[in-house]
Amino acid sequence: MNVIDLDTPALVIDLDRVETNVTEMAQRSRETGVRLRPHTKTHKMPEIAQMQIDAGASGITCAKIGEAEVMVAAGFDDILIAYPLYGSAKLARLAALREKARILVSLDSTEVARGLGELGVASGTPVEVYVEIDTGHHRMGRPPGVPTVELVSALAEIPGITIFGLLTHAGHAYGAHSLAERDVVVDREIADLLTTQRLCAEAGVEVREISVGSTPSARSEMSRHGVTEVRPGTYVFNDTSMINLGVATQETCAAHILATVVSRASAERFVIDAGTKCFSSDGVGRPGWIQVVGRDDLTMEFITEEHGVGTIDLSQGGTLSIGDKLELIPSHACAMINLFDTAYGARRGTIVQDLVVAGRGKVR
Repeated sequence: MNVIDLDTPALVIDLDRVETNVTEMAQRSRETGVRLRPHTKTHKMPEIAQMQIDAGASGITCAKIGEAEVMVAAGFDDILIAYPLYGSAKLARLAALREKARILVSLDSTEVARGLGELGVASGTPVEVYVEIDTGHHRMGRPPGVPTVELVSALAEIPGITIFGLLTHAGHAYGAHSLAERDVVVDREIADLLTTQRLCAEAGVEVREISVGSTPSARSEMSRHGVTEVRPGTYVFNDTSMINLGVATQETCAAHILATVVSRASAERFVIDAGTKCFSSDGVGRPGWIQVVGRDDLTMEFITEEHGVGTIDLSQGGTLSIGDKLELIPSHACAMINLFDTAYGARRGTIVQDLVVAGRGKVR
């Protein structure tokens, strides 16, 4: 089947572009000697995770234990769950996963560490943990330097865990307005991590690994001394946020929504059959937040649950009719993927593979 013949709305994955994106990041990893542990929360598909491993990734990263369960069931055996796991229910699931695969966990508290430690003692194999640091995103982690060193020192006293490394997420790099601004974020991030690593050693705790990751910052981070691992996710598909940040183009965006024009109620306005339940509302209002491929005369203005409303620049002379199909690039690929059960893998405009979004909804 040709892509254009799909019933809509449909999620289409350009597999040639995915392979190009995966290969490029893996090559960068090889050139710099920094391990690549890509984040699968973007695609949630074992088939694409396998592409990443085949290209040279050392392991994968998952956001939640539910995603990790999907990937372990598919045969992956080296996984970082970049999220604190707390409570008996999750610890029981973690214990089951550890019988089949190496599972690392990130955390930023002694409360989480104690539960993991009890599991490590009971199993006879310590749980490997990354200690998360807040290097500017202000989401998780203690500040770098003394606050994190104090936490690391306390964690070192808890039996049943092994402190594997320091971890951070440069989510604030998404706020950069240029590549130069992004590099300022990266410079500060790496300096904070290395200072904290040194202070941990002075306090008597050797921390070997430095794990960082976000698609906007990953290529720059890999060039910095001291970084041992990167965890980008969005790069596999890219989206308009990555275009806006200067690290992607329309040609490197591999995940699209195919939608049909269902209304032309006025000369300037059109409506497509895809809204927030396809795109999510992330990025709404940002210039170019959803881009129509090959149609610079079309601008998406807003979306509701099942409607995408746009305008046509009549001065450019383009036409648009009910029934026309449009290819659209989302603002946030990760959120979009989680809204679909199935994607269509395509090569050169032809559907070649159905892809189940196996990790969809795995938020526990």
